[in-house]
Amino acid sequence: MSRDGEYGARVGWAVVGSGIGPLLLAATDEGLVNVVFHAGDAVRGRALERLADRLGTAPVEAPDAPVLAAAVRQVEEYFAGRRRDFTLPLDWSLISGFNRRVLRELAAGVPYGSVVGYGDLARRVGQPEAAQAVGAAMGANPLPVVVPCHRVVESGGGIGGFGGGLETKRRLLALEGVLPEPLF
Repeated sequence: MSRDGEYGARVGWAVVGSGIGPLLLAATDEGLVNVVFHAGDAVRGRALERLADRLGTAPVEAPDAPVLAAAVRQVEEYFAGRRRDFTLPLDWSLISGFNRRVLRELAAGVPYGSVVGYGDLARRVGQPEAAQAVGAAMGANPLPVVVPCHRVVESGGGIGGFGGGLETKRRLLALEGVLPEPLF
């Protein structure tokens, strides 16, 4: 995507169908910046308004932009069971500080088909008492699915919370073989 004058990086978006419903994917020149669940018209509109406010420029539909085309392809491959790792450039500008450290560790250190506890992830980033803060970081994740917050679970075996809804989390964990597929 090209630069957009005084506003900096242009923001493009596309919607991709998935096994958990439509996902809004948004990207800047730096990389994928946002993934939004349940991206029907109303949710998509609100998400694009939030992105415009946060990034200082109105997102434009751009499914053929290189980063978005690659993201759409990789998301489709993931949901078809043909991809385990995303190899996309990521734009981390929507998140900073502790939350960014936690999400980078999650992306790099918790592979497909595995899970980690909130407390374990807190220890990995050098904050062993910060399990609740890790939960807040998961809730603030601007790149769910690609930065796999669905792989973070409670230490006692509970599934934990999830911004996309617990059924979505269950379906993602089932796709990766962590949980059995629902019977119906």
